[in-house]
Amino acid sequence: MVRRQNQPSLRIQPMRYAMSSSGIKVYKWPHKTDPTAESVADEMRRFGFACYDLQTVEPWFLRSRHSHDEDEIRGAVEGVITFHFDNGPVTIEAGDILVIPGGTPHEVRSHNGRPFSAYKGSTSGERKVTEHGDGHGSIEDLTKTSAS
Repeated sequence: MVRRQNQPSLRIQPMRYAMSSSGIKVYKWPHKTDPTAESVADEMRRFGFACYDLQTVEPWFLRSRHSHDEDEIRGAVEGVITFHFDNGPVTIEAGDILVIPGGTPHEVRSHNGRPFSAYKGSTSGERKVTEHGDGHGSIEDLTKTSAS
């Protein structure tokens, strides 16, 4: 969709790509200002999702294969990360909003030496996860690792 520069719009349009048939959607940051934690959370709420966590992961992060029991949303605040789905990878960067349909298996990898921060949310505002792997990189795993 092409817009004239003099037409202000805060409406986010989904990026079109082959994976849209699976229900996965990426929304690119539409504003002419850099995203902040607050502005990303506001955009997520506009989609009807409740944020339940702002998570920062270390460089070279790996999250094992899992799915969410309900539709899930990620609002990237800082950095770059790739979600690996059965249909292929989707990379998001600061300002991008990623919507993942419930029950869609995926793993997550950051592929550079910088941390990545994103809000996580769901329609209920609760985290409900089904592990398909060993749970590496899950909140529980990260908590256990940092406590040792």
